[in-house]
Amino acid sequence: MLIPIIFYVLSLIITGLVCAGLYRWQVLNKYFASVINTVLSILLFVFIIIKYQGFQDESISLSWPLPFADFNIGLDYLSLFFIIPLLILAAGCSIYGSQYFKQHRAGRFHWFNYGLLVAGMMMVLVSRNVVIFMISWEIMSLSSFFLVISEAGKASVRRAGWIYFITAHVGTAFLFTAFFLLGSGSGSFDFGCFGQIPFSGSKSNLIFIFALTGFGLKAGFIPFHIWLPLAHPAAPSHVSGLMSGIMIKMGIYGILRVMLFIGPFHPWWGVLLIILGSISAIGGILFSIGQRDIKRILAYCSVENIGIILIGLGIGIAGRSLGYPVVSMFGFAGALLHIVNHALFKGLLFLGAGAVIRQTGTGEIDKLGGLFKKMPLTASLFLLGSIAISGLPFFNGFISELFIYAGAITGASAAGGTVLPLLSALAVLSLALTGGLAVAGFTKLFGILFQGTSRNLDISGVKDVPSMMRHGMIFLTLFVVFIGMVSFLIIPFIESPMLLFTGGTAESHLHRLNELSVKVSIILAVTLSSIILLFAAGRLRAGRKTVKKGETWGCGYTVPARSMQYTSSSYAGSIVDRFGRLVAVEKVLKSEEEIFPVSSWSFKSKVDDWFLSRIYTGIIRTFDRLLACLRWFQCGKAGIYVLYIAVFIIILIFWKFGI
Repeated sequence: MLIPIIFYVLSLIITGLVCAGLYRWQVLNKYFASVINTVLSILLFVFIIIKYQGFQDESISLSWPLPFADFNIGLDYLSLFFIIPLLILAAGCSIYGSQYFKQHRAGRFHWFNYGLLVAGMMMVLVSRNVVIFMISWEIMSLSSFFLVISEAGKASVRRAGWIYFITAHVGTAFLFTAFFLLGSGSGSFDFGCFGQIPFSGSKSNLIFIFALTGFGLKAGFIPFHIWLPLAHPAAPSHVSGLMSGIMIKMGIYGILRVMLFIGPFHPWWGVLLIILGSISAIGGILFSIGQRDIKRILAYCSVENIGIILIGLGIGIAGRSLGYPVVSMFGFAGALLHIVNHALFKGLLFLGAGAVIRQTGTGEIDKLGGLFKKMPLTASLFLLGSIAISGLPFFNGFISELFIYAGAITGASAAGGTVLPLLSALAVLSLALTGGLAVAGFTKLFGILFQGTSRNLDISGVKDVPSMMRHGMIFLTLFVVFIGMVSFLIIPFIESPMLLFTGGTAESHLHRLNELSVKVSIILAVTLSSIILLFAAGRLRAGRKTVKKGETWGCGYTVPARSMQYTSSSYAGSIVDRFGRLVAVEKVLKSEEEIFPVSSWSFKSKVDDWFLSRIYTGIIRTFDRLLACLRWFQCGKAGIYVLYIAVFIIILIFWKFGI
């Protein structure tokens, strides 16, 4: 399969360059790269699905003059598993992006950077050498940075881009340290040499911490999430869908890949991941509920779902390290499936958000309302995505969270210890609280966007999005529904990568995973069929009766005003106030003391992400003050800089030859 993947990567880059050359021809520029990227992604996806069963690990190694590295790439079940959602999302976002830009064309190098982002992620997944991996990682980071700052004329976009750029490269520094420690133990920077010599417990723990931090800054779980709610709203929506759906999963992939190098797993790794996952899941959805920008809401939901994935991984690690293979199996299975599921429903939701922004010109939900009648297809698909991300039945989010619940509940009832039951209880409570808050948050989002009437915006001329954008959303919706209803067909694609982490002891328990999937699918099918039959019978019965129509009782207000509707702040106020110590709520009330005030009163509330405004900003300012004393080095004279270089070279010579 490596040859088709290499062809795919090269085709994306060449297509992007050709598209940049066709910039003057608007129609060709609009559809050329989009259609080709979509077709290539679907063809490679179908090829991989056909060849998945019975796949054997592949590798290609070529010598070249790059120091410390041959061109070493390979493919195993872990890489192949992540490639599947990458291709699905690349296809859906590509076809959607062809008509996303309404009033202006995409930049000359937009599709080149888009193709480079997908190609970079693909190379991250197949790299088998540290140097190749870090080059691919940097290509992924830089191409996504240029996509984030597509509208660099806006100050907010520039700020978001630079925070993302800095965060990405701080993470890269931690990755260099982790890989240096791996290489120092094996004497090589090839992945195949890592783990051949067992690491000591302290060294493996140190590598795990550096890898968790470096990859965590890309994955975006709390407290490494600060770039997410800034970069996603700034980027074009199909780019936001790609970044949130699969790019942040490259961080999860990196953590999993390093864990294969430094095993056996330590129990405290599972403890740490469950705690971080619980904080990220609950904190992410709380920050999300208090936002008023649609894409910022979805960005914080990515933080929440990465937390759910970490909880699943933590349960899997704890189960294996403490000797409970069934717990480990369900934990890893749920985490892996949620990686795919989140990519699908989050991609769908970001495309839906982009459709709303494109047609109305704003992402501020307090200005919108009543869009269901204007954009029925977009509203319906957004509703399905909202149900899926809330973990409710009939859609894919329910299945993956059910597996994590099964692992946690099994662990909570485990005998012979207290650590696993306590961790499992924490996981169950965190998942339950997160699920309830997610339902409340997306009830608010969907209700304010699509129900009622418009609040501050004239939507009389609004209509649904063009056909290509609709096709992109429908494409992702099909997978969301398919996995939710027939999850037992997806289990064979999870088993092989899952067994890499659970070990051979879990293989004898795979039938329990299949049995649960089959039972759930049967129950969902019967329930859905019953609902449809009851609904059809009710419609038939109602059709035989004469229905009288009249005005709805208006409770004394026959002509309700727009201002009588809930706003996002008022809807979420009671929830946010209950967790006021976890989220920083800013409230501004403008009022007058006169009995008959001249101007109207106003009230606004905002949930502030205090991780950025209080913690990281303080750290940056502290470093700025400490390093201010070194600014005299920057004299601006070329001769002095040449002297610095000469002195540094002399020091290196003395160090090298031991003089």
